[in-house]
Amino acid sequence: MIYFIALIQVICMQIKTEEVLSDLIHKIIDISGTNIWKCYQCGKCSAGCPMVDFMELLPHQVIRLAQIGKWKEICEANTAWICAACLTCSVRCPRGIKIAEVMEALRQVVLRNRLSNKRLNISEERIRRLPPIALISAYRKILE
Repeated sequence: MIYFIALIQVICMQIKTEEVLSDLIHKIIDISGTNIWKCYQCGKCSAGCPMVDFMELLPHQVIRLAQIGKWKEICEANTAWICAACLTCSVRCPRGIKIAEVMEALRQVVLRNRLSNKRLNISEERIRRLPPIALISAYRKILE
């Protein structure tokens, strides 16, 4: 008989009121036109996203990190840049959160405030495996 032991990593973090109620959260809400506080972390957005294999954070994780004001983690991840803006997440959300618009707002805030120097380094092999919509979306982001 084989026994499996599940190891659960416990992450302790301090959440400060100033971080949660920062200007960035208000900018994201204003630009995207959606209330991210409605998210209750069901994970349907991440389950339906065709790009999750390429993302460092899943869409629902980005929303949660935004809710608790962890902007450094969000800005360091490639998730907003990998998002193909296919709207699958927005359609699947039972709370009507426009997650694709939130990702677009994140990109705009990061670019406007120069919050990240991260660039996408995608190998040629990975580019061949990407869906065409991702390439079109990436091209549009480059032109912004």
